[in-house]
Amino acid sequence: MNKKVQLQDLGNKDYKDTWDYQEELFKEIVDIKVQNRREETSFATPNYFLYVEHPHVYTLGKSGDVSNLLLSEKQLETKGATFYKINRGGDITYHGPGQIVGYPILDLENFFTDIHKYLRFLEEAIILTLAEYGLHGTRSEGETGVWFDVGTPFARKICAMGVRASRWVTMHGFALNVNADLGYFDNIIPCGIKGKAVTSMHAELNRHIEEQEVKEKILKHFQNLFEANVL
Repeated sequence: MNKKVQLQDLGNKDYKDTWDYQEELFKEIVDIKVQNRREETSFATPNYFLYVEHPHVYTLGKSGDVSNLLLSEKQLETKGATFYKINRGGDITYHGPGQIVGYPILDLENFFTDIHKYLRFLEEAIILTLAEYGLHGTRSEGETGVWFDVGTPFARKICAMGVRASRWVTMHGFALNVNADLGYFDNIIPCGIKGKAVTSMHAELNRHIEEQEVKEKILKHFQNLFEANVL
């Protein structure tokens, strides 16, 4: 059981390039697991945590509805955005500058074999991070991610999540709006949920937020929750 997690901050990186890189790391872990079972050996599987900021992009999960993208191909070009259908769960979301995206690529057999618990721990890491800024993030029943004022007319989402898991290996992850331009969310029905707004830490606190500081806080809570050693 290997609880070491290799941290890689990819900086600003194209979505497709990052997705391909995730797939490489995912395949590396799965291949080791397959070999272990075939040869009845016990090589330790690695774990990774990728931080990245993407140029403007919209992504649609495998169960999503493309009609939740409200832009034509020409309009996407005008806004300098791209669009991809991808293999995570969930519907449509936006990634762009000012947003912290985290992709944990973990072998959950190193931690616990429970996808529900995995998602709740990711949410909790964000909730605890927001609390350090005096923000009260919560869960919304049946809707993965982190929200404010759930159950009121002012409900708004600050962190989207969507994961893929196979053989207990995860990929994709979360996107926390820190200083993101929320205008880009007007071009979609976020996560396919009508009538609910999207927000950011900047919008809630009315000031610029130091993103590196937020990353460090998320990692601190991630380590504590998963009892991991991030290197």
